[in-house]
Amino acid sequence: MKPARVSRKKDPWAEADKYRWAIYWLLIAVCLGGSIGRTFAVTGNHGRHPFLSANDRSRWATVRSLVDHQTFAIDDVIQDRYWDSIDKVYHLGPDGKYHYYSSKPPLMSVVLAGEYWLIKNTVGMQIAEHPFYVGRAIIIVTNGLLLLGLLWPTILIVERYAKSDFARVGIVATVCFGTFLTTYAVTINNHLLAATSVAIALYCGLRVWCDDRSEAKYFLGAGFFAACAAVNDLPAFSFFGLLGLAMLIKKPLPTLLYGIPGAVVILVVSIGTNYIAHQSWRPPYAHRSDGPVLGQVETKLHGPLDKQELPGPIRDVLYENKVVLSEKAQIITRETGNRWVLLDPEIDRRYAIQRTGTAIEVRDWDDWYDYDTSYWKPGVKKGVDEGERSRAWYAFHVILGHHGILSLTPVWFLSIVGLGLWLGEKGVFRQVAAFIVLLTLVCVLFYIFRPLKDRNYGGMTSGFRWAFWLIPMWLTAMIPVLDRWKSWWWGQRIFAGLLLFSAISASYSALNPWIHPWIYSYLGYLGWLPS
Repeated sequence: MKPARVSRKKDPWAEADKYRWAIYWLLIAVCLGGSIGRTFAVTGNHGRHPFLSANDRSRWATVRSLVDHQTFAIDDVIQDRYWDSIDKVYHLGPDGKYHYYSSKPPLMSVVLAGEYWLIKNTVGMQIAEHPFYVGRAIIIVTNGLLLLGLLWPTILIVERYAKSDFARVGIVATVCFGTFLTTYAVTINNHLLAATSVAIALYCGLRVWCDDRSEAKYFLGAGFFAACAAVNDLPAFSFFGLLGLAMLIKKPLPTLLYGIPGAVVILVVSIGTNYIAHQSWRPPYAHRSDGPVLGQVETKLHGPLDKQELPGPIRDVLYENKVVLSEKAQIITRETGNRWVLLDPEIDRRYAIQRTGTAIEVRDWDDWYDYDTSYWKPGVKKGVDEGERSRAWYAFHVILGHHGILSLTPVWFLSIVGLGLWLGEKGVFRQVAAFIVLLTLVCVLFYIFRPLKDRNYGGMTSGFRWAFWLIPMWLTAMIPVLDRWKSWWWGQRIFAGLLLFSAISASYSALNPWIHPWIYSYLGYLGWLPS
């Protein structure tokens, strides 16, 4: 007799998993496809290349200069005004002469230059002659990999820690369509890189903190990618430091053996690259003031200086510092009666002369942003770059106003609710929530309390980009509220409505993220913005 056939019931959870992962792959495909398609369409407003703003042109100028001219100096590249950028600095190079350099951290440009070198030496295309083919190819490869690097750990986080399919799929849909990270996927920028690094480091950190895992890969990943986020977005150093401290408390030995070495690798490479590019251990934005005082002269010399005459005592001060000025040395008035620049084109040197309360100081030159054509000098900047005078008004617009984190991406209201739910619980997720709240406050308050010249919302940008690196943590914070709303009819529709308006903001600037947000533009249309 034949054995009786026993019917096997299908595991409903396994079947549900298959459908959920099928949805993930569809979301990934649409997200990547949309970003690649938009990249094929982007072009500068002059139609000469696909680089959209001074921000990304600054990096592209370095990429082209490294491969075509074998130098970090971008002088030759920016002779073409369509490659020029306001995001540059001017300082002495290794040849002892002044040159222009990108003000952006050089590590990312070095990596992109590697891609360009490969294209140039295999296909034979130069970016100056074929900017659309070469530029778009690099953007697609770079940002495509970064998007995958962002989406994958996000999926792993929700698969591990969310309890409902509604929360899992909803959060993945949000990262695909409801944030500005995909908006910025059509241009080279540090924000997508920083957010991707945070997402990977966060997943590794959660596995250690919440699941008590001790595998080396989690510590290496957390250390390396947290450091990568930090070197690409200054406030992310808070994430790097706090995550490192948490892992050191939780698992001291693996953190010392794997986490710290992983971080050291990227920190050493970043600092070393900066030194090679600028002959300074400090990044360009740390060179925004005068150098050391070389000597002092009497205040009564301000009269000759205002007449652009070079007094003998100033020559003597420099001579004592082994600087012999030529006859072509000249005085340029920056602020009558208060500040001057001593420029000697013969020896290609410049010095700052600053009046203080009791004397006039002769200082070494260290303000890399102060040069003849600089956009960043007082009286030159315009629009939002002039800075918001009212700190309270600035705080409002950063959170709820025309560049508002919550007004442009209202889905983050759910993150606030989720953090509140986790804080009300006992266990590891209360600690995770406190971690996210602390880092959010540190970042937002850091920018709110910046001086006037830095209170510019990130310049010409479609959102408050300086907080984008926090997005993976805000997505994670949505888990508890969406889990509770999995069967609540109204909750599902509230989430859909918030995601709808978030997607509108992200899509408004889909072809160029370097424009003002739609709220800012509409307020300007109504005449409600200060002139």
